[in-house]
Amino acid sequence: MNKLCRQVSIESPGPGAKNCVFNFFVPIEDTPALGARIRIVCAGACYRRRDRSNSITSMSSVSSELSDYCPSINSISSPAHQGIREGSFFPGFEVAGVIESLGSEITEANNRGLRIGQRVIVYPFDETPAGYAELLVVPDLKHVVPIPDSLPMEVAAMLPTGALLAMNAVFKAQAVVTQILSQRAATEPQRKCKILIVGTGGLALWAVRIASYHFASTGADNVDITVASLRDEGFRLATEIKNVSVVQWNECLYEPQLIERTKDVCGGAVDVVIDFGTTSRSLHRSMHCLSKGGVVLISDEVAEKLLPKFSRLSSEYQQDIIPISNGTAEQLAELVELVANKKIEPPPHSVFPCEQAAEVIQKLCNSEIPGRAILRFHDIE
Repeated sequence: MNKLCRQVSIESPGPGAKNCVFNFFVPIEDTPALGARIRIVCAGACYRRRDRSNSITSMSSVSSELSDYCPSINSISSPAHQGIREGSFFPGFEVAGVIESLGSEITEANNRGLRIGQRVIVYPFDETPAGYAELLVVPDLKHVVPIPDSLPMEVAAMLPTGALLAMNAVFKAQAVVTQILSQRAATEPQRKCKILIVGTGGLALWAVRIASYHFASTGADNVDITVASLRDEGFRLATEIKNVSVVQWNECLYEPQLIERTKDVCGGAVDVVIDFGTTSRSLHRSMHCLSKGGVVLISDEVAEKLLPKFSRLSSEYQQDIIPISNGTAEQLAELVELVANKKIEPPPHSVFPCEQAAEVIQKLCNSEIPGRAILRFHDIE
């Protein structure tokens, strides 16, 4: 380790911490013999616990969990080092940059078409170093996905986790939809399949865009998509998407009212729910909006917590709850092509200099940033 790089560390504040965002200079590993070292240009604000599974959740979908770590930021003022350094809250899995160096054993035969100076994103792997840093060491080139010059770095940085998880959820939903329509073909050929996407954070906004494109491109015109918006600003963002219905889940209403409202907008109980909420209440409501024999898709990050609570209810309602993991590197490459060719439009996003990380995190805690937040480390464009 013969080089230092700057790292933005986002930590859980201790009893005396005034802030939870700090800048450090940390040693960076030498480039692995069969890997690469990436100079980070943009990093998306994303969230993942190290002790959870491999699924990754975009920050805008878990701002409520983030607030658990931030409510006292403005009220305490002792030295920051009394807090707990926990880079895994914001490990910086969503990164876009350029290849700074390739390993000593990389040749034309095994370089996967990659070269120094090439624009790339990184498929998240288990050993990805925690924290937002200027440089990222990747042990194997199979985790490196090239991006075209036409794709802005800030957009590319949103793809490796939230967008990819959303894409995998849509692909699973299509498999379910295909099975349902096949079962109805003989008796109800004109009956449409109804999909409800819960949430208007980064995950849900990606999912509804990917689903709209995917089902249209596959000729599935007998699918109706509805978005259940969890926030007022999300309602506005969702209504801007064509051919998608929107229902607002106003938490001030009673559950029966919200369920009735949802079924009215959807034209009855739905067949598939893609639920990117993180609470028991959200999943409980989703299941009451779901038809008998329906399927709920949830992130496998929250499945560990929610599945034991709802196993009896799912059995009673004859519904399946299926955890969805992050997609594959091959799916990520496909997603890059679709977004670069403007077949799928990215959700709203805002770019901030990495020096403003503290302000960005506070705004995320307060749900003041619509869509996604991106930190920029270098300006190469």
